[in-house]
Amino acid sequence: MNTSNDKFAAAHLIKEIGRGKKGSRSMSRDDARALYAAMLDGRVSDLEMGAVVMAMRIKGESVDEIGGFLDASEASFELLPAPQGDYAPVLIPSYNGARKMANLTPLLAMLLAREGVPVLVHGVTRDPGRVTTAEILEAMGMPLAANLADMRAAHAQRLPSFMPIEVLAPKMARLLALRRVLGVRNSTHTLVKILQPFQGSALRLVSYTHPEYLEMLGEYFTGAAPPERGDAFLMRGTEGETVANANRAQQIDWFHGSERTILVQRDAPTDDLAEAPADRDAATTAAWIARALRGEEPVPASITAQVAQCLLVSKSLQANTGGHDGEHR
Repeated sequence: MNTSNDKFAAAHLIKEIGRGKKGSRSMSRDDARALYAAMLDGRVSDLEMGAVVMAMRIKGESVDEIGGFLDASEASFELLPAPQGDYAPVLIPSYNGARKMANLTPLLAMLLAREGVPVLVHGVTRDPGRVTTAEILEAMGMPLAANLADMRAAHAQRLPSFMPIEVLAPKMARLLALRRVLGVRNSTHTLVKILQPFQGSALRLVSYTHPEYLEMLGEYFTGAAPPERGDAFLMRGTEGETVANANRAQQIDWFHGSERTILVQRDAPTDDLAEAPADRDAATTAAWIARALRGEEPVPASITAQVAQCLLVSKSLQANTGGHDGEHR
C-alpha cells in the first residue's frame, strides 16, 4: 500500500529491467538505490511494484543493483550500536528453517555466544512446512528480542539474540511479505541474507542456494561492499540456512576487504552420517542441541570448524577496530 503522496514513477526503470533475461539492462547503483528506497517507503504503486518484482525475478540482480538495494535497505532503519568486547558481532540470517534435516542454526549460534561473541540471529519466526530457528530457540526457553535492550540482555548472558525482521527492519519485512501475495521470492530475500545492521564492522554469515548467486555475491563482496562494514563468510546453504551441513562440510569463502580466501574446503562424498536429532521438530531439536552443549551429544565436525573460523575472524575484526574494553569482556 502507498503511504505517501510523493509517488515514485518507476516506468522508465521497468522499461529497462523488464525486457526478459536476455534483453533487459541493469540499473545503476544510484537508480537501484532510489527505486528500492521508494519501494521501502510505499511510494511505488502496487502495479509497478508487481512489475519490478517480476522483472527482477526473471532478470536476476546485478552487483550494482544489489549494492544500491542494500544501501537503501540499511538507510531504512536505525543501525544498532556496535557491541563492545573482544569479538565483533556475528550475524546469522535465518529465513529458511528446516524441511528435511534438523535445523542446527541455533547450535551454531549458541556455541559462538558462549565464547563471548555477540551473536545476532535475524529472520522470520514462522514458515509453514518448515521448522524455524526462532521456534527452536523458543523451545530452549529463549525469548525473541523485541528491542535493543533485549538484544543486549541476551549478549550479557552469553546467549544469542534472535530479532525478528519485523523488529530489525520493518520496511524490509513488508517487502518480504510480498511472497505471500505474488507466490515468488523477490530481491529482499537476498538482501536480508547480506544485511549488516550494526554500526561499525561485523562478520556476516551468508548462504546461497543457486550457483549464479555465488558468482554475483562473490563479486559484490570483493568489489562493491564497503570494507569498513566488516567481513563475510559465503557458503552454499544447508536447506538455505547458514549453518554448516552436519554430514558434509561445504566450502566457505572468506571476504576481507577486496580479498577472497577459501577457509574450508568442501568434503568429499561419504556415506557416514553425523549424529543428529531423531526428528526435525522444534522440541526434539532443542533437546538435542541442549545435550550437545552439555557434551552429551557430539557436535558435528563441520560445525566445530565453522565456529573456530568465526571466532578467529570475529576477534581479528574487533582488534582492528579497537573495541576491547566493554560489556562482553
